[in-house]
Amino acid sequence: MTTDASKLLKRLDGEVSKLIVGKSAQLRLMIAALLSGGHILLDDLPGVGKTTLVKSLSLALGCQFKRIQFTPDLLPSDVVGMSIYDRNTGEFKRVEGPVKTNLLLADELNRAIPRTQAALLEAMAERQVTIDGETCSLPAPFFLMATQNPVESESTFRLPAAQLDRFMLCLSLGYLNKSEEIDMLRRVGEDMPFDSIEAVTSPAEIISLQEEVNSVLVNDDMANYIVSLTSATRGNHMLRLGASPRASRELYRCSKALAAIYGRDFVTPDDVHELINPVLAHRLVLSSEARISGKTPDDVLRVIMEKIPVPPEKTSLFEMMGTIEN
Repeated sequence: MTTDASKLLKRLDGEVSKLIVGKSAQLRLMIAALLSGGHILLDDLPGVGKTTLVKSLSLALGCQFKRIQFTPDLLPSDVVGMSIYDRNTGEFKRVEGPVKTNLLLADELNRAIPRTQAALLEAMAERQVTIDGETCSLPAPFFLMATQNPVESESTFRLPAAQLDRFMLCLSLGYLNKSEEIDMLRRVGEDMPFDSIEAVTSPAEIISLQEEVNSVLVNDDMANYIVSLTSATRGNHMLRLGASPRASRELYRCSKALAAIYGRDFVTPDDVHELINPVLAHRLVLSSEARISGKTPDDVLRVIMEKIPVPPEKTSLFEMMGTIEN
């Protein structure tokens, strides 16, 4: 079955691939996050195409796009806006910040001081910002994609657990293989032709697809499986901090979007398996024992998945609903 979500991904992949090579899997997860109302953290080394991917996607989406380059001297008012005194009218005038957009790129988020990082929390959770006590709604859809460089520590501020927990997915692009890198040089070796990317959707279509994703079915077995996976991270001796109930909700929501992208109106274990690391790994804090032994959050999640029984996969919506009669 081909759904509107799978058609959208095909169109977007066709445009983004004009500049980005070999990242279809990451793009699929990015669209799943967008259609489920989540936000994304791109955590990777410099030069792998994080910013180029985000800008390319924004052009293909046909949404309003703004970029904030985060630096240590950036203030919260530079993000959300402020009120300034107008001497001509004798009144204060509200100046909206760049956060008021459809797609916001928070480039090198971890270079800003914690106070400025926290300015995004309300926008991420509630799709609104507060300027001098006055609440302002953000346009729909609102989609935040942040980048950070995991290897530099100078002039950076580590994102707190509370902020990391607001990101539905944490993705890494990784290096291209040799043939992909040659292909990249052929496409964009001379310049970066962003003007070649055309808008293939609109905010209205994205909102409509988000509503369709809500109708994707997650049966009791799958809901129990999702909660079993996340709750198994709590109290695990290899972890100092496990996944929150918000993580269960994000895994639940994003699994529905991924199922729609794959052309199904119900969630299967494969959807959850593809998402468990991007959704959970960045929320976990390793214990001292795990760090000393060289373990990673991905290692811990692999052990958890091996221990928890996978529910039987249903092959139709009727089986998911339990309505097939003998």
